[in-house]
Amino acid sequence: MSLDLSNLNDEQRLAVTLGLNADPAPPLLVIAGAGSGKTTTLAHRVAQLVAEGTDVQRILMLTFSRRAAQEMTHRVEQIFARNAKCSAASHLEWAGTFHAIGARLLREYASQIGLDPNFSIHDREDAADLMDLVRHELGFSEKTSRFPTKATCLAIYSRAVNEELPLAKALEKAFPWCRDWEAELRALFQGYVEAKQRQGALDYDDLLLYWARTMSAPELAESIGSRFDHVLVDEYQDTNRLQATILLGLKPRGTGLTVVGDDAQSIYSFRGAEIRNILDFPTLFSPTAQTVTLDRNYRSTQPILEAANAVIGLAEDRFTKNLWSERRSELKPLLVTVRDELDEAAYLAQQILTNRETGMRLKDQAVLFRAAYHSGPLEVELARRNIPFVKYGGLRFLDSAHIKDILAVLRWSSNPRNRVAGFRVLQLLPGIGPATADRILSSLGDAAPDLSRLTEISPPRAAAGFWSDLADLIWRLVTDSIGWPAEIAALRQWYGPLLEARYEDADARHADLEQLEQIATSYGTRDRLLTELALDPPDGTSAQADSPLLDEDYLVLSTIHSAKGREWKAVFVLKCVDGCIPSDLGAGSSAEVEEERRLLYVAMTRAKDHLALLLPQRFYTHQQPGKGDRHVYASRTRFIPAALLGLFESRAWAPGSTMSPAAGRSSPIVNVSAQMREMWT
Repeated sequence: MSLDLSNLNDEQRLAVTLGLNADPAPPLLVIAGAGSGKTTTLAHRVAQLVAEGTDVQRILMLTFSRRAAQEMTHRVEQIFARNAKCSAASHLEWAGTFHAIGARLLREYASQIGLDPNFSIHDREDAADLMDLVRHELGFSEKTSRFPTKATCLAIYSRAVNEELPLAKALEKAFPWCRDWEAELRALFQGYVEAKQRQGALDYDDLLLYWARTMSAPELAESIGSRFDHVLVDEYQDTNRLQATILLGLKPRGTGLTVVGDDAQSIYSFRGAEIRNILDFPTLFSPTAQTVTLDRNYRSTQPILEAANAVIGLAEDRFTKNLWSERRSELKPLLVTVRDELDEAAYLAQQILTNRETGMRLKDQAVLFRAAYHSGPLEVELARRNIPFVKYGGLRFLDSAHIKDILAVLRWSSNPRNRVAGFRVLQLLPGIGPATADRILSSLGDAAPDLSRLTEISPPRAAAGFWSDLADLIWRLVTDSIGWPAEIAALRQWYGPLLEARYEDADARHADLEQLEQIATSYGTRDRLLTELALDPPDGTSAQADSPLLDEDYLVLSTIHSAKGREWKAVFVLKCVDGCIPSDLGAGSSAEVEEERRLLYVAMTRAKDHLALLLPQRFYTHQQPGKGDRHVYASRTRFIPAALLGLFESRAWAPGSTMSPAAGRSSPIVNVSAQMREMWT
């Protein structure tokens, strides 16, 4: 018996039914374009299997997130409830992430693979702590030159495991600065594995690794594979080599195997995703897998799709697919040229407010960017204009610890009585904790602290190497001898070694500080900067920002990676220029350039009605070999060559006049401070 598939289009119906009546069922690849109803199609294929007699317990559904697994299960069960043939079907028991299903199978087969069935599972934090313990036991934390931190070591281990790479290859590919530590890392990872086994624990990566190794035993592979007549995989373009190995172990001939994905949205190679898994899938089996393409888009207008199709159409290696829509529009996507990053932020704030005045909610609009630090100037502009926002993909700019550190130095220098700022600054130095910081602050005086006395203080031994530089910097800031905004550059130079020692992701944080330096140029004085930034009080990280704003309207800021799978009425993409898209740091090989192209495609296909790509004529870049930090003049991203310009509407934007700051008074008319004290007496 078939389900009612009248709500599906022709390609979706084909993807739902193809090969189900064959014996054996052939492998199937569904290329599902952006906004093409992938989840609906996959859920109907599962329900169709049950309607035609497949035991729901013999269907395995693999996803990449718990939320996706829950959504898929919910969709399937809704279809079950509407269909008499399926209404008695039980819960879709075997639906979950690769890691969750792996853990479940490993417990069942533990006795056959030398594993304690009561093994515990270490999360990333537990795994990093254990790695650090072994690192210390082996004496690597006491090396004369800095050994990679626990987080870096765990990242190297994870990359080698998930991509099935020899350690030397993993280091060369992703961690070249750690190549000199190969022998020590090999010993560390051996000790780490032994420590986990002594504790009866597996980490996140082990759940895949042990499952893959289990499938290498023919008897166990046959036992596990025979439990499932059908295996369906969502987002197949995001699988790594280890996950592909598991699938081939489950279904070596492809019988009953269905994978769904979009090669044009493969953007997670930094997590180990391997695009060749989906590109090579049809040829893995004999006869080759059948392929169905879903290219009708239900999200975007046709002009947006035509531009996106043209961008991805220049890719070197892809499945041919041209998205189309019945949503017609006269509005082409925009290419908006602005002078620099500050004008880019001003244009965006103005356009977002204009959209809001015409009835478009803030939460129906999104600003996307290649790297989290790209949004720094915009975040400050939004705060200045009181436009609420949440950010996905990194902390909000002003909430970041390293930005707060720099601002604390400025605040303490501007107001030596600001004990909170001084307390934070002193504790940046090694060997200075709360008690020592409190003692130092007290020695400077309470009523009128004298920061020049920092040179007279004997710091703890661990801080001695940093103390004179701090004292000198503070005094130059107090006396205004550096000048504004050059003070930020001096702060960056002083803070650099501390930043490197405190944070694993120092490069990204350096980029944030460079953005702060550029932002500072738009403020006439240090006090103006501190005052206006203080008007944007932190309310948590991007991961926490949803909760307090659930009943409010807010703009969405997001990295392109974090935006995948989402959609908005209006989408703005920052810095669509070479050096940003593609990123200088992500364009070393042709494969990396192609992934950058796919990133732009993903960003463009998030838009439903309005799309604008921003083209600053210059932007600030950092740490270029032999060139250092500097402004560079930008050119339109290479992914939109001249031949594609007819698909866009080009505009140039320049800011209007801005309000000048009000002049301050030299003396108070009324002593409000005294009134505030008297209020509570």
